[in-house]
Amino acid sequence: MKTRTLLMGAAAALALAPAAWAERGSDGHVNLIYWQAPSTMNPYLSSGTKDQEAASLVVEPLGRYDEKGNMVPFLAQEIPTVENGGVSADLTTITWKLKEGLKWSDGTPVTSADVKFTGEYCMNPDGGCAQLAKFEGVKSIEAPDDLTIVVTFNEPKPYPYGPYMGQQSPILQKAQFEGCAGAAASTCTDQNFNPIGTGPFRVTEFKTNDVISLEANPEYRDPEKPAFATATLKGGGDATAAARAVLETGEFDYGWNLQLAPDVLASMEAAGKGELISAFGTLVERIMVNMTDPSPDLPEGERSTTKNPHPILSDERVRRALSMAIDRNLLTEIGYGQTGRATCNLVPAPEIYASTDNTECLTQDAEGAKALLDEAGWTVGGDGIREKDGMKLKLLFQTSVNAVRQDFQALIKQWWSEIGVDTELKTVDGSVFFGGDAGSPDTFQRFYADVEMYANNFDGADPEAYLAQQTCDKAPSPESQWQGENVSRYCDPEYDRLIGELGKTGNIDERAALAKQLNDMLTKDSMVVVPLVDRGRVSARSNSLGGVKLNTWDSELWNASDWYRIQ
Repeated sequence: MKTRTLLMGAAAALALAPAAWAERGSDGHVNLIYWQAPSTMNPYLSSGTKDQEAASLVVEPLGRYDEKGNMVPFLAQEIPTVENGGVSADLTTITWKLKEGLKWSDGTPVTSADVKFTGEYCMNPDGGCAQLAKFEGVKSIEAPDDLTIVVTFNEPKPYPYGPYMGQQSPILQKAQFEGCAGAAASTCTDQNFNPIGTGPFRVTEFKTNDVISLEANPEYRDPEKPAFATATLKGGGDATAAARAVLETGEFDYGWNLQLAPDVLASMEAAGKGELISAFGTLVERIMVNMTDPSPDLPEGERSTTKNPHPILSDERVRRALSMAIDRNLLTEIGYGQTGRATCNLVPAPEIYASTDNTECLTQDAEGAKALLDEAGWTVGGDGIREKDGMKLKLLFQTSVNAVRQDFQALIKQWWSEIGVDTELKTVDGSVFFGGDAGSPDTFQRFYADVEMYANNFDGADPEAYLAQQTCDKAPSPESQWQGENVSRYCDPEYDRLIGELGKTGNIDERAALAKQLNDMLTKDSMVVVPLVDRGRVSARSNSLGGVKLNTWDSELWNASDWYRIQ
């Protein structure tokens, strides 16, 4: 009965939507809660999803992925293809055309010079761009006129939609950021907190790791949108409080990433103030293995860098044993129920790209793990902890503060203790852990631990840029201001070569085969990434918030300009 009532209400709301949008700002205020508080509004300086999501209200790409994973134009007139002439026949260039009349929120025109600058800003070797994989293989970016951008690749690029597509690659205003290129990128606090954008909202106040106040962008390209005059994105707290604020108290209209046990969420939804919305995409909870030494005994600047290999985890047998000891099916049942699926893959979707041969990890094998550690020379001491050459098999395991993750930590620590591994647990506030602060020792990019657990996903339905994050040149370091997507510091020339091969392969079946091979190299073969659960995205909306279309392929806030108040 509840479902039917909600569907009828949604249908009625859609019928009233045009009236709600008759005047920009006519629906007053909207409240969003992101319990992992954003620490920047510049996605190029953070790999954290919470920062990219918040920024998507303000800065936009040329194109996005809709809720079905289809490419749709945003600032561009259309998605370039070979058929419409936007992609060259030899696949070496892609030409974008900006919509006419676009304005930044300060009233100045958006031009191709802004797009060209954005690409050069990210590709600056001194800038530590967190989204560098988006620009893999780019040779040059030209702006022949105010509305035209031509991206040229080093060689044919069958999938040329890395640059400027999705929430991870928005356009920055050149006039605002041109003094922030290279090493200055992280020092431009005002620009990074208050970017001038083209999105439905603009920032009026940014309090890092706390709250963002926004107002409707007066220059937004649709004069009737957004329906809300102001918005607040509140950060901090925990997933429980965020879910309660939408589903039980009705204090907030939208709650993101409600990573809670299924029974807890169901009891909250029963209060009747809102509804849960969920969908599967490419979000994988995983353990990342540090291939470098994070020891505090090393000089600052050498910890967790490729100068020093990890004294324990450099041995593939140890990494494999850690994976074999884990019961992924139990983790999934306890943490996610029907909104999770145990997985051995870093790329679980779309189906054509998901490796079908990588299933061995789905069966827990503690005895096999013990045998591997024996083979590697780690013997069990009198205290039950394995040792080798005077060194104890002891690991620091870190993750963000979250009830489900702490349950996972406790279970994994127990399983690892049963094979002779001593595990110290560490938790870090999510706003800090997923932040981009180059000065913080607790970010997941800096990785001052032996193993760490988190989840992320990729924009769109093609995994090329996502897999390219693990190439040798993308390891975070002091030189890159601790930015970079290859947090394990994994480096294999063959992997890098195959990434290059993927970049120039057009046949879909051949692309799928290469993607599966790359996935298996990271997970099945090397075990530098230990996937646990293919997570469905779970968020919540209040019953009075209309227009929401949950999107697992882009920002969840991708269509915030279409949100409205159900009367």
